[in-house]
Amino acid sequence: MNPQNIKYLAQQQTTKLQEIRRHLHSNPELSFKEFETAAFVKHQLEQIGISKIKSMATTGFEVLIEGKNPGKRTIALRGDMDALPIVEANEVAYKSKNPGVMHACGHDVHTTCLLGAANILHQLRHEFEGTIKLIFQPGEEKLPGGASLMIKEGVLTNPFVNGIIGQHVMPLISVGKVGFRSGLYMASTDELYMTITGKGGHGAMPNLCIDPVAVMAQIITGLQQLVSRQANPIVPTVLSWGKVIANGATNVIPNEVYLEGTFRTLDETWRETAHEKMMLTATQIAAAFGATINFEIRKGYPFLRNEPILTARAKASAEEYLGKENVVDLDIWMAAEDFSYYSQQAPACFYRLGTRNEAKGIISGVHTATFDIDEEALVIGAGLMAFMALRELEV
Repeated sequence: MNPQNIKYLAQQQTTKLQEIRRHLHSNPELSFKEFETAAFVKHQLEQIGISKIKSMATTGFEVLIEGKNPGKRTIALRGDMDALPIVEANEVAYKSKNPGVMHACGHDVHTTCLLGAANILHQLRHEFEGTIKLIFQPGEEKLPGGASLMIKEGVLTNPFVNGIIGQHVMPLISVGKVGFRSGLYMASTDELYMTITGKGGHGAMPNLCIDPVAVMAQIITGLQQLVSRQANPIVPTVLSWGKVIANGATNVIPNEVYLEGTFRTLDETWRETAHEKMMLTATQIAAAFGATINFEIRKGYPFLRNEPILTARAKASAEEYLGKENVVDLDIWMAAEDFSYYSQQAPACFYRLGTRNEAKGIISGVHTATFDIDEEALVIGAGLMAFMALRELEV
């Protein structure tokens, strides 16, 4: 497959891709509530001429584009559709119309690029052998993760998927470039919820109280010892607390303290051990001071592993399509992604699409109120996904 032909078909969609992305960005929907988004995307697919659309996981769906000899090999491409509960601060024409909801992680870009790839692949369906399966997925940002639900409903079977490729925006990489990493790439993620109950009272008489604030401080410090002294130093591990609520006052010790946090690592055995140690440590510290705790560890996504052979081929395809100078190597990333569920079930490659443009002031990170992209990435992402899928069908 000639990369120049793919680039031409992608470039022809420049205006359309921008319109689609801006519509999606203006109309974001939260995880598992992507009803209007799903309807819009299905309409776009129908306009292209694609009819094999199967609904899954309520707001998600899979799409089949069959070439010649469709049973020969099946490659899946995935895009997620949900947004985040963030108030957008960008003053742009396509600013979110839904208060408190924003496409701050680029899922509008992922969906747009997958639609662009669908258009290219549909036009070329008589020129390739095999089947392309497009996965438009809900709920990446919220447990249990839309990927896990779609897998349960058979998205990797009927037909069986020989490999799956996903892309994600990367504001640390300049537009025009993409990044790859073989093997372990992204961390598992677990949500931590803890309530420490003591006995409140006057701040001037702590001896008559069981101070949950002081207990909380000891627990946070104690649990960090798991990371600094009990985790293997060569296994990346992160424990962070992002919410602490102690509704006392300058002279009031509260009855309880509430915490929320996250635990992340790249080793499943250590992950299970750490859960047990966190529970034991927190419980014993609380008991030592006469307090009690309610500690819930909500297990989230597993680690993400890029299958080396598929990733090597995908990287080679990217170098062919964009030029070797525009393909960079990635470091381990301690963020998490529910694409990891696919990587546990099938050969998978999850790569990064550069969206940064310092000259235009497009430098904000994902999950921030000022996140945006250089829209040149849309044409690049759409064309590259299509090209990599076609190259993979040739294996």
